[in-house]
Amino acid sequence: MESGKLEVSPANGDLAAYLRFQLESFHSYAETRGISLHFRSELTQLPMAFDHEKIQAILVNLISNALKFTPNGGQIVLALHTYPPNHAQHPSQVILELSDTGAGIPPDQLGRIFDRFYQADDSSTRKAEGSGIGLALVQELVKLMQGRITVESTPGQGTTFRVTLPFTPAAAQLQSYAETLTQATDFPIPVVQEPLEALTDEDQRPLLLIVEDNPDVRFYITECVREDYRVALAGNGAEGIHQARELVPDIIISDVMMPEKDGYEVCDTLKNDERTSHIPIILLTAKADNASKIAGLRRGADAYLAKPFDVAELLVRLKTMVERQQRMIAYFSKKAGPEPDAATPKQKEAYELEHAFIRKVRQIIEENFANENFALPQLCEALNMSRSQLFRQSDCSGLLVLSIRSFPGTST
Repeated sequence: MESGKLEVSPANGDLAAYLRFQLESFHSYAETRGISLHFRSELTQLPMAFDHEKIQAILVNLISNALKFTPNGGQIVLALHTYPPNHAQHPSQVILELSDTGAGIPPDQLGRIFDRFYQADDSSTRKAEGSGIGLALVQELVKLMQGRITVESTPGQGTTFRVTLPFTPAAAQLQSYAETLTQATDFPIPVVQEPLEALTDEDQRPLLLIVEDNPDVRFYITECVREDYRVALAGNGAEGIHQARELVPDIIISDVMMPEKDGYEVCDTLKNDERTSHIPIILLTAKADNASKIAGLRRGADAYLAKPFDVAELLVRLKTMVERQQRMIAYFSKKAGPEPDAATPKQKEAYELEHAFIRKVRQIIEENFANENFALPQLCEALNMSRSQLFRQSDCSGLLVLSIRSFPGTST
């Protein structure tokens, strides 16, 4: 933006539906604090051309601020108006209005809230302060789209931000925004919350577990990966360890600084558990110094990304790790005993970790070969794993093929 390289990239879409969708993405978090979110518009639809990413950036900053400074049990309202009023075909302007019942801003500080790095120095807001660049970014984005932003506030009663933008009609030469928008009041992204036995076999996408205590970051990462991965969420390290053992995901993204157990403890625990030692783990943190990276890698992390992360890099890391897991599946589906001729020491180490688990399974099966009462429940008990955990582990190691081959005289 400072270099003048940022451009407006409009696409056709329904602005009313898009605003509703963005507001509802905060529904789950607002619900935990008893804050009610409302969307109000005289128009059920407003087809036009607009820059979806920049509108999203504006809304995320404004709604996040409203949530920070609105007490539990408060209310936030996002309203859409047109000028002239109720004119959906060819209005001259669209107006986005966000109001809250929060702490408000003192009159002597209203004129500075759009200054970069400025923060209202008030005891009621200190506990929720950020970096002071959110509103400065919002103002610059609004200016870039030839609009203006104003604010009104009454201390102790609330604040209203008003964004006025020129109306730009939809054009045939512009691409349409492909996101499916709903009016549902639930969190709009499908999340794995059920035992894997209950899931259908049609969805063959890899399962990604996101362990992150910040709901906004969880939502953002999910938005980045939702096309290629099924997603399970955990709000802290302890919950992440439990989810990893229950679901045995294909890959894990974990924050480092979290309550109960941090990301280092997540790595330590899962990498030293033969049920989950094969799962690649990406640590994600704002601590980008070399000492922190080395500490994470020593705990068993497969990759270490600093916040704010580059989405393209994250997606490449995920894709590479999933492909490595798939190569392991192919390898263990073909071979039962000999050690692999791995291309690198790291690959060999990964194969050996997986091989230890398979050797244990084969040993249990061979020891109970003559026991006609030995079946899947007994195997699960001997491994200290549930049925779903065993099936997930089997998907990652070719275990079912090897289990059959373990019986003498059994053909492939």
